[in-house]
Amino acid sequence: MSEQDNKAASMIGKLNASMLGKLLVIAVMMFGFGYALVPIYKQICEITGVNILTPKDISVKEISNSQIDRSREITVEFDANTQGPWRFRPTVSSMKVHPGEMSQIVYEVVNKQAYKMDAQAIPSYAPQQASNYFKKMECFCFKQQTLEANEARQMPVVFYIDPALPRDVKTITLSYTFFEVGGKQQTAVSASQAKT
Repeated sequence: MSEQDNKAASMIGKLNASMLGKLLVIAVMMFGFGYALVPIYKQICEITGVNILTPKDISVKEISNSQIDRSREITVEFDANTQGPWRFRPTVSSMKVHPGEMSQIVYEVVNKQAYKMDAQAIPSYAPQQASNYFKKMECFCFKQQTLEANEARQMPVVFYIDPALPRDVKTITLSYTFFEVGGKQQTAVSASQAKT
């Protein structure tokens, strides 16, 4: 190997070492920038008021619903009627709620027949004017229910009472009538009507 080749190899080695040093400095700077980015981000968020981060040592208070009228209570009574081979009832007979407060009641139904049945629940209210203020968010009455033979099911009703309910209304009765849709009873009635 000639002296010129040695000088070239030495020069390439120095250039490689220099490049490696520069790359290491860049890598350390990138890591440092990434590490410093979190406090910088927090400072920018505080200054601009965007996406304020809550420190872990501060407990987050529960947000209360300002639409709830805690100055009065309404008694909601629950009733169940059936037209068909069902056992149908609410799990509680009544509850007290504040207007605007989200509440839930569960109705239980049992198909006492040995065959599948389709059914529908129709609600009614007393006093009648309460129907405009009784707001259901979730209800089994929104669609037909299919119950297998001897099936038991719990069905929720999630509701609130509009705070605009007149102040003289202290009690509301929610009543459901649960009846078979397109079943054997309806078929028998249709057949008897066809004969006449």
